[in-house]
Formats: sequence, C-alpha cells, structure tokens
Amino acid sequence: MSWAAGVDVGSTQTKAVVVDESGGLVGRSLIMTGANVGAAAETAFRAACADAAVAEEDVLYVVGTGYGRYRVTFGHTQVTEISCHARGAVHLFPATRSVLDMGGQDTKAIRVGPNGEVLDFCMNDKCAAGTGRFLQSAAAALDIPLGDLGDLALGATRPVKISTTCTVFAESEVLSWLSRGRKIEDILMGVHHGIASRSLALMRRVGVEPQVTFTGGVSRNPAMRRLIDQSLPEPANVSEESHYCGALGAALFALDHIRARSLPQARPAAQVREVTS
Repeated sequence: MSWAAGVDVGSTQTKAVVVDESGGLVGRSLIMTGANVGAAAETAFRAACADAAVAEEDVLYVVGTGYGRYRVTFGHTQVTEISCHARGAVHLFPATRSVLDMGGQDTKAIRVGPNGEVLDFCMNDKCAAGTGRFLQSAAAALDIPLGDLGDLALGATRPVKISTTCTVFAESEVLSWLSRGRKIEDILMGVHHGIASRSLALMRRVGVEPQVTFTGGVSRNPAMRRLIDQSLPEPANVSEESHYCGALGAALFALDHIRARSLPQARPAAQVREVTS
C-alpha cells in the first residue's frame, strides 16, 4: 500500500490529509496556522499521518498548497489552491462545475471541467468584505465565538444592511448598529448577507454552472449555506470534508505523481523535524 498527502497552509488554519492509492481519504488534521507557518505545516502533516495510522516515511509524495505552500519544505512540489480546490471538489462531487471557496482571507469562484481542470476563476480584492475575515471582525466586535455566528444569524427577523466593503471598518459598523438598538441576530444576518452577495458576484463573473460545490471553512456556517442556496437554482454541495477540500486536491495531485512514476524513484517525504516552541 502507498500513500500520498496534501498540506493546505491557509492564512488562518492549516489542513492536511492523507489518501490511499485509490484516492480514499484515510487521515486528516486541522490546526491554527499561527506565526510559524513552517511549523504549522509540519505539525498538520504529522497529525494527519497519525490519524491515518500511517508512518510518515511511508507517504511517498507530498504536495503543498495555500498561501504558505512554499513553506511545506518537507514536501515534493507545490500546486496553487485554485487548482487544488477544483480537483478536490470534483473528487467529492463528480458533477461539480462551479466551486465557491470561502476562506479566512479570500474568496474564490472557480469554473471547472469534468476532470477537475480549472476553466476560469476570480478572486475577491483582499480588502473586500466577502471573506471569513469579515465574520471574525463581527465576532470580535460582539464578543461572540466565531462558531456561533451562523446559528445566531438564523434567528434574524429584520437584517440590517452592512455598507462597508472593507474588514478594517467592519467592527465600527457593527458597533454602530448595536448602539442604535438593533438585535444582534439582525446585525449578524446583515454581515452574512454582505459576504454572500459579494461572493455570488464573483461567481457570476466566471459563470455559475450547476452543480455548485461550496468549500472552505465558511462552508460550515449554516447561515452562509442558507443564503448561498437561496441565490442558486439548486442547493450547493457541501461535504463533511469541504473544509479539507484544498488539502484533498493537493493529495490527489500527489497521488498522480506516484501513479505516473514521474520521479526516477519515488522517495519518502523528508523527515519532519521536531517542532519546538
């Protein structure tokens, strides 16, 4: 048996997965990236191997992806997160033709072909309010755990309109609505509406073709899923593995290298050094 791995080093979280020779996902891990990007990649890889009960030296090929992909120094190569999310989404849902990836720092709309190839894509401006970072700003302003925002927003009756398009001003606008006596649920749903509308605008730029698959950490937010679904002809695909979609795509690219025997001799990943605090 041979295994491959993908490590997705995001701005907020780092994800790693291990797949077997059939492409089945056998191990996964998710940690906060923190300041030491290289250490996060190593820790996530080690944890995914442990979850799969696979020795690190038995992983024959490792692909890094995400904004910190070049810090996956123990890996063999790097692939962009655009390609990895496309590949992972089609692996999870073979009929996928559009991908909406919503992460901590950016949102990507991707149009894909039947084999997971990228046909077109569009990313938000780094300062736009269409990312998970906007949710983090709202959570900080209201002193609410980030994971609770979606459920609270679903209790809204009169959502406010959030006008800012930059996360820098998100906190002040949220507090402004709060000072006017608006309910927290209505403020939060307004925040979700702002993110959803900007994300859907990205998708329209590349063309929305069914089926749509929703990936990234924000895909776990129930309010965001509802708003996205309400704006599409049919509900978007969301998997329990959607948060790991980039890492999964990277692992599948790694598996391609093993199958093609593109290396003179498949070598194990470099030994991951111990991470010190």
